[in-house]
Amino acid sequence: MITPLNLREKFRAKFGAEARVYRAPGRVNLIGEYTDFNDGFVMPAAIGRSCWVAAGPRADRKLVIYSEEYSETFEWDFVAGEPVPAGKWSDYPVGVAVLLARSGGAVGGANLLIEGDVPIGAGLSSSAAIEVATGYALLATAGANVDRLELARLSQRAENDFVGARCGIMDQFASVFGRAGHAIVLDCRSLDYDLAPIPSSVHLVICNTMVKHENSSGEYNLRRAQCEEAVVLLSAFYPEITALRDVTMTQLERRRDALPEVVYRRAAHVVAENARVLAAVAALGAGDLAAFGERMAESHESLRTLFEVSSPELDLMVKLANAQPGVLGARMTGGGFGGCTVNLMPAAAVAHFEREIARLYHQRFGIHPRIYLCQPSWGAEEEKNLERIPAAAQLQS
Repeated sequence: MITPLNLREKFRAKFGAEARVYRAPGRVNLIGEYTDFNDGFVMPAAIGRSCWVAAGPRADRKLVIYSEEYSETFEWDFVAGEPVPAGKWSDYPVGVAVLLARSGGAVGGANLLIEGDVPIGAGLSSSAAIEVATGYALLATAGANVDRLELARLSQRAENDFVGARCGIMDQFASVFGRAGHAIVLDCRSLDYDLAPIPSSVHLVICNTMVKHENSSGEYNLRRAQCEEAVVLLSAFYPEITALRDVTMTQLERRRDALPEVVYRRAAHVVAENARVLAAVAALGAGDLAAFGERMAESHESLRTLFEVSSPELDLMVKLANAQPGVLGARMTGGGFGGCTVNLMPAAAVAHFEREIARLYHQRFGIHPRIYLCQPSWGAEEEKNLERIPAAAQLQS
């Protein structure tokens, strides 16, 4: 288990100095997929798995980053010009440092030791966690005020402009603003948000297909380009729209013939998904978990057929989950093409669910899935209390 104490010890052994420790969590998205970069609505929750950064200042203008997971070190001298993306883990923390330097923000020489327990390539936003934790650490080490909203925006820009993944702001926002016991209902246009309490009787069970996905791959960026094409074509008829957030299903259907079929399908998912998020929020507020689960099922089917970002492994996970007693809702979560599903169920259903999903999934694909029992967790923070560790239980490793 990662703790602030052992991170400080590792930092001391690596760099011969003392460190402060920062963490930022991954996230699971309950509903609202591919709506964030369309100025829409999303409903993520931070999870009790984080990227941790032990950080200390340097006397020079050099950034030295060591990854415990990869046993690799990256060095950048700020006065030597910007580094170029390397296509690996270091792009995420380096991208944040580069964006901070470009903006003229307070960033100085620093040693960073990075370790995390957010599964990589699982659709749980390990990339956002490392970006947010790095940004927090660099700002705090330089003695700068940490503006939480600007931290989320900076982290998103790093992934967009340096890594090359044209993601929206949901992942970084959830990593910064997570709240224990709550999901976040975020308007990705205004960045206004509400906190939606998750009943303590409900557990979030995440099933990792063990098939990795890459947000920076061409398919993710292609989906965004197709959504943008839909806006351009529809704005010829509806000049007031600036994003798919502004389009109603009636408007979309009325001008369906003006769109290529694949562009229409992408737009149809986004328009309906925004409505599903709002309906899911209302259902949760009314305590109608069955209706919430129905919206989750509709979301997965739309992602499978209209947005075409699911996979055979994700589809089987959802099908198996829906056949288990007590499951209230199941869907893929994250960018798709692999990764995880998220499932809602009462505590009494978890043990049977875990056993059956693991058995049946392995029977079909010959892969042992990993299953995580999570509760909504706190967002980014400096860990000053060595005894407080974010709760996270892994049922199967």
